Amino acid sequence: SSADCPPLGLETLKITDFQLHASTAKRYGLGAHRGRLNIQAGVNENDFYDGAWCAGRNDPYQWIEVDARRLTKFTGVITQGRNSLWSSNWVTSYRVLVSNDSHAWTAVRNESGDVIFEGNSEKEIPVLNMLPVPLVARYIRINPRSWFQEGSICMRLEILGCPLPDPNNYYHRRNEMTTTDNLDFKHHNYKEMRQLMKTVNKMCPNITRIYNIGKSNQGLKLYAVEISDNPGEHEVGEPEFRYIAGAHGNEVLGRELILLLMQFMCQEYLAGNPRIVHLIEDTRIHLLPSVNPDGYDKAYKAGSELGGWSLGRWTQDGIDINNNFPDLNSLLWESEDQKKSKRKVPNHHIPIPDWYLSENATVAVETRAIIAWMEKIPFVLGGNLQGGELVVAYPYDMVRSMWKTQDYTPTPDDHVFRWLAYSYASTHRLMTDARRRACHTEDFQKEDGTVNGASWHTVAGSINDFSYLHTNCFELSIYVGCDKYPHESELPEEWENNRESLIVFMEQVHRGIKGIVKDAHGKGIPNAVISVEGVNHDIRTADGDYWRLLNPGEYVVDVKAEGYTTATKTCEVGYDMGATQCDFTISKTNLARIKEIMKKFGKQPISLSIRRLRQRARQWRQQR
Repeated sequence: SSADCPPLGLETLKITDFQLHASTAKRYGLGAHRGRLNIQAGVNENDFYDGAWCAGRNDPYQWIEVDARRLTKFTGVITQGRNSLWSSNWVTSYRVLVSNDSHAWTAVRNESGDVIFEGNSEKEIPVLNMLPVPLVARYIRINPRSWFQEGSICMRLEILGCPLPDPNNYYHRRNEMTTTDNLDFKHHNYKEMRQLMKTVNKMCPNITRIYNIGKSNQGLKLYAVEISDNPGEHEVGEPEFRYIAGAHGNEVLGRELILLLMQFMCQEYLAGNPRIVHLIEDTRIHLLPSVNPDGYDKAYKAGSELGGWSLGRWTQDGIDINNNFPDLNSLLWESEDQKKSKRKVPNHHIPIPDWYLSENATVAVETRAIIAWMEKIPFVLGGNLQGGELVVAYPYDMVRSMWKTQDYTPTPDDHVFRWLAYSYASTHRLMTDARRRACHTEDFQKEDGTVNGASWHTVAGSINDFSYLHTNCFELSIYVGCDKYPHESELPEEWENNRESLIVFMEQVHRGIKGIVKDAHGKGIPNAVISVEGVNHDIRTADGDYWRLLNPGEYVVDVKAEGYTTATKTCEVGYDMGATQCDFTISKTNLARIKEIMKKFGKQPISLSIRRLRQRARQWRQQR
């Protein structure tokens, strides 16, 4: 039915800047090419990137038009005001005209003449008007008739329409992406998501397991699917990987990509695709598609075109999960700045401060569930899928210098993070395409579709910074598209855009070194500290096994564990996939041995302080 015609793609950028024209414009940054639904203004609302099309004059003869470049059955118009912190502008009523040659125009009419459509009453909430009857044409024009009195003519829009088949036009046929994958391309609400997981689990019972990590504010379980050849257990030597999505409930593309990924991996495993079989046999993969199901529910009810930029972003109690984690950066940096400080904060596994753990801290139940999950499973690498941009952001997400809101703030593992970000961006079908138009205000081409989080905009308590400083896991934010909530018809193409990247990024968990740290009896030592010379960030063993993400090169690696002597090795990382095996056997220190022997003989270990024992040993040596 015509009611189901999809958006032409002003928001998704499918409609290019060359297809948008206007009668006049206030200035370049408010030109017709900015009149796109949900477009965001730059911080400065400057000459290049502003938040709407604004006419150069305020009279009833202004217009903005879209050239669909082919005959289209137009069915509806969605409008929004200007995105701006400082000014208030929106159109309160308008006419709609169509044309086949951009010269002769026909207004949309009803019995009583030209239809005057009711527009917006504030700047952000999108308003949909269906045409009384669908109209077939190539061009469509919006002619504002009245606008908010204290403002001027400014609008953002989306057009709904079904392109008519155009048998002669090879160009369009070639540009219509189809996918050969047989997957369930639709938006899944909570019940449908749960059902889809069950279906995947039935198809692939031997390599999948459904579990939940806790509940949302409204009591919805936070479901995850594990994909591994031994679901349900951590196998020694096998790294663990996670994708999460939907921390902002209205950024829904990531959720659907993860649901598509689990179907795809199950199908390809059954078909014997060697690449996917290897990945599943050598990795334990966790997929958590909806971290904020309550927020998603709000966005889902409004649908793909009418939620605006932020409906459903926050949890039910108004918390932004993405930066609701403990800020460990400040603890670390303060201790580094006060060289003679009493409290030496370690460079990794920094504990969560007490205030954060108290009942009355402003922490979402969803956030607490994720933290418990992060602490329980020895993840090595993770990606959290977000939306509204097309870029991969890597930590730190918080600036170190107090007075700046943007400043490149690298982790000690900057080179590794930049490689990980590039591995996703460079295999995405659009992310590193230099001809691609920037989504909103930022052009990430200079860094090949990647960006250091803090150099983009600072946030404290991000999931990426927390993951890096509190656990072994390196986590990055992957922004999968300009449009936070693409129309269902876009999903096959978005899957094609991201499929290779999603797989390549998982494979990166096998870069660097890995191994087992054992004692003299061959027993794995948990919680041993792995240090790489020249990198001020350590990681720890899980059940004696460890994984250290590193770029190709030669590294001097140290292992320390309480009560054991330190061991050092040189480990080399090559360019081939597959981490270099680097095992360590360490023996108990003399003091630890003495304590054990004395315990065995029922004596309490001498309760001398270590310092006094050392002093005695020194005297004893000097006497000899």
